[in-house]
Amino acid sequence: MTSSISTRGARIPGGWSRLLREQPVVPISALLIVIVVIYALVRPGVVNADWAGVILRAAVPLAILAGCQTLTMLTGGIDLSVCAVASMAGFMVASLLHGPGFEIGIAVALTAAALAGLLTGIGVGIFRVHPLIMSLGVSFVVLGLANAWQILTVQSSTGVPPVLRTIGSERLGELLPYSLVVFIPLTALILIGLRRTGFGRMLFAIGDNPTAARLSGARSWQVLITLYVLSALMAALAGLLLSGLTNVASVTLADSLVLPSVAAAVIGGTSIFGGRGGFGGTIVGALILTVISALLTALGFPEAVRQILFGSIIVVVAAAYTRVTSVS
Repeated sequence: MTSSISTRGARIPGGWSRLLREQPVVPISALLIVIVVIYALVRPGVVNADWAGVILRAAVPLAILAGCQTLTMLTGGIDLSVCAVASMAGFMVASLLHGPGFEIGIAVALTAAALAGLLTGIGVGIFRVHPLIMSLGVSFVVLGLANAWQILTVQSSTGVPPVLRTIGSERLGELLPYSLVVFIPLTALILIGLRRTGFGRMLFAIGDNPTAARLSGARSWQVLITLYVLSALMAALAGLLLSGLTNVASVTLADSLVLPSVAAAVIGGTSIFGGRGGFGGTIVGALILTVISALLTALGFPEAVRQILFGSIIVVVAAAYTRVTSVS
């Protein structure tokens, strides 16, 4: 076995490559620290406990959406409908606030999200439609239905429920965001579920070798249907927190997070080919992208320039990480 890996003239030490593949949280946490140091140099005196609380609060919805991508990517799939579902959930709860009420709005939004996930899961698990195509199609269906609901209720936007504003945007002691009350239990469930349950092991098995998983007697289609329903429910939860964070409820609220949600999972060590990854790295990936976004804002670039730079950085970092970790 050689101690290094050669790729078009560049030599990647074998130890680093293995570390990136097997323990991605360690190197990407170091990358996060480097980016924070750069931010501190650009804006001296700004990086403090209050700043960290703001960054953490902004990263929570993205981390949940990236968690949806992590779970689906473990099976070799992807879920491009999560942002449409997130936007729909936030808008639906807000639009029902002054009618049936907040609790009914939550129930309706989660039910609609579960149905969207069920549709995606049936397409992927039973009819073998490619996850990218199926989830993209479902995203357009969800967006269309959300627009129809908007026209039916004659609302272009509506007020966000106070409960969501509190959970999504306020912080305890101006430090810890209240959204952690939702995020921490969800994170624990995902981490434990992936490593300690049969369902979690099946996700890895399907992504690593779907043929072997099927021959072993596993009902992959049931796993995939359950997976995409869970992904949609998580997306709805992220949408509720995002509407509370931004104090905006619209049918396109989360659209700009499609690429970052995928990139956070990839940067966090989840393979786009399936069978490898985890939610811990994804959380750090979401923090990295959030700090980068804040850094570009702090540099004073116009909105258009920030979007170009942010998108370019995402593509370059994700592509470089995928290249390094996929080399054997």
